[in-house]
Amino acid sequence: MSTQLETRTTIDPITAQVIRGALENVAVEMGYKLARMSYSSIIRESEDFGCAIVDAQGQQLCESTNSTPLQSGPLPGYIRGIKKVLEERGDLIRPGDVIMHNSPYYGASHQPDVGFFLPVFYRDELIGFSCSTAHHLDLGALTPGSCGIVDAVDAYAEGLQFKAIKVFAEGRRNEMVWQMLRDNVRAADLVVGDMEAQIASCRIGAARYLEIVEKYGINTVLAASEDLMSYSERILRQEIEKLPDGTYHAEGFVDGFLDSDDPAKKDLKISVTLTVKGSDLIVDLTGTAPQVPDRPINMPFEGTVDIAVYFTLRSILLDSEVFGYIPQNSGLMRPIQIIAPEGTMVNPTFPAPTIARFCPGNMVADTLMHALAQVVPRQVSAGVGNLNVVAYSGLKDRQYWVYMDIMEGSYGGRYEKDGMDAVDTLYANTRNNPIEDIESHYPLRVNRYELLDDASAAGKYRGGIGTVREVMFLEDGGFSVEGDGQRYAPWGFSGGNDGTPGKLILQMSDGKETVLPSKIPHHRAAKGDKLRLFGPCGGGYGNPLDRDPNLVLKDVLDGYVSLKSAETDYGVRIVDGQIDLAATAALRAERNL
Repeated sequence: MSTQLETRTTIDPITAQVIRGALENVAVEMGYKLARMSYSSIIRESEDFGCAIVDAQGQQLCESTNSTPLQSGPLPGYIRGIKKVLEERGDLIRPGDVIMHNSPYYGASHQPDVGFFLPVFYRDELIGFSCSTAHHLDLGALTPGSCGIVDAVDAYAEGLQFKAIKVFAEGRRNEMVWQMLRDNVRAADLVVGDMEAQIASCRIGAARYLEIVEKYGINTVLAASEDLMSYSERILRQEIEKLPDGTYHAEGFVDGFLDSDDPAKKDLKISVTLTVKGSDLIVDLTGTAPQVPDRPINMPFEGTVDIAVYFTLRSILLDSEVFGYIPQNSGLMRPIQIIAPEGTMVNPTFPAPTIARFCPGNMVADTLMHALAQVVPRQVSAGVGNLNVVAYSGLKDRQYWVYMDIMEGSYGGRYEKDGMDAVDTLYANTRNNPIEDIESHYPLRVNRYELLDDASAAGKYRGGIGTVREVMFLEDGGFSVEGDGQRYAPWGFSGGNDGTPGKLILQMSDGKETVLPSKIPHHRAAKGDKLRLFGPCGGGYGNPLDRDPNLVLKDVLDGYVSLKSAETDYGVRIVDGQIDLAATAALRAERNL
C-alpha cells in the first residue's frame, strides 16, 4: 500500500471529490440496505448500527450517514483489534473470509455491538475492509437482553465474546459457529437474521468498493482517500489554531449504583483537562474515578472513550451549519491526543465489565463540552440530559421475546437557541422507535409518551425538555435498565439554571409504586405492571431574566412552562394569556438589583 501511495502523491481536487462522493454513496447504500434487511427494531427502526469502508491500514474512508457515531466511529479500532488477535494466533486474512468481532479490549465499543468485516482484495492484494456493526438484542448473558446487565461481575458475565472469529473462512461457511450462536442466544431468529443482514451489507460494500477501484485504479483511489483525510485534518487544525492556547478543566459525575452500600460504586467522577497548543488538542482524563472491577460501567478506551472525545470536538469545532459537509474519516482524529490512565473508568483493564458503558461515555462527552465552553461559549450547549436504555423481555410459547428501547434525552440551551427536546444526545443519534411498532410486535402497551410539564431549565435560552414514558406489561415478563442522571442535574451555563434530574417508577398492578435507581438488573414484572420513566432535562443557557418575554409567553401557551414558573424563574407576569408589561418590568428590575 505504501509503495502504491508513493507512486502517486498528488491528485486533482475534482477527481478527489468525485471519488469521495462515490465512497460515501457506498457506505450510505450499505446502511440503508442493512436497515431494510434487519429483523429487530433496534436496527430497523432505531438505526443503532454503523457501516463503513476502511483501508488496509484501518483508516476510515467513509461511513454511513444514517447510523450512530458510536457504531461507525469505532470501526478502525475493530480492525486494529482483529489484526492483533490474528497476529497473536499466527493466522492470516484471506480472500473469502468474513470476520466477526466484539471484544471491547480489542477495539470494539462493547460486547453487544458485534462487527462483521469482509476483507477486500484487488489483484491478490488486500486493499481494505467492508465493515458493519450493530447492537444485537441478546448475546446469551445471565439475563435476557443485551442492555441492563448492570450486575455483570466481569467481561465473561456480559455474554458471548467473539475475538476475530471467522464465520466464513476462504468462502466456506463455518456452520458450527452459527449453530453455537443459535444455541446460546435468546431470540435466535432475530439475532442471527440481523447478523446475516450485516454480512449481506458488507458484501454490497465490497462489491461497490471494487467497482470504484476498477474504474479509477487503486493508486488514484488511495491518493484521493489520503487527500480527503488530509483535507479533514487541515480544516480541523485551522479551527484549533483559532483557539487561545491554554488549559481548561471541568468535572462531571456519573450516578453509578445509587442503591449500593459501597461508595466506590457510586458518585463517580469524570475529569477532563483540555490543553490547546497550536493546532493540537490534548484531552487528559487523569483524575477520573478508578475502574469498578465488578460492575459494567467502565468504558473501553478504544471504541467508546476515544469516540466520545473525537465526535464531541469535531461537532463543536466544525459545526455543519457553518462549514457544510466535512468528510468523516480518520483525518479528523490526527490533531487530537487522549490521555487516559490505565485502571480508571476511562481505560479499564480486562476482565473489568463494560457492557453498560453508554451513559458514562455520554458524561465524558458532556464534561469535555463543559471544558470547551470556556473557550468557545457560543458553540456549545449547556449540560445534556442523559438517556435510559431498557430491555423488556418475556417467554411466549417457550420462546423468548426481547425488545430494547432507547429513551431519548435532551440538550441544554445554546447560544441564540433553546435546547433540543426529546432527542438522543452527543455521540448517539438513534431514532425514536414508533409506538405502533412496539405494540404490534411485543406484549407491551405504551400508555403515556409526552414531554414533561414545567420541567425545562430556565435560561435566556431554556434547556431542552425530557420525556415521560409509561410502558405496561400485557403479559408476565421482565425488564432491566441502564440509565443515569438521577443524582446530578445537567449543568446550567452563563447564568442559566441547572436542568432537572430523571427518575424511574415501577407501579404494580395493585397500584403500589416503588421508586427505582437509574440502574436496574433484570426485574420480574407481572401482567398489568407499569414502568414509568422520566428523562432528565438539559441545562439553561444565559440569565433567565434576559429571555424575551414573548418566548416565555409562547412556552406558557404551549404548556412547557407554568404561570408560576414564568413569574418565579423569568420575571414575566402573564394575565389572561397576555404579558403584563408593567409588572414584568418591575419584577425584572427588582431581580436585577
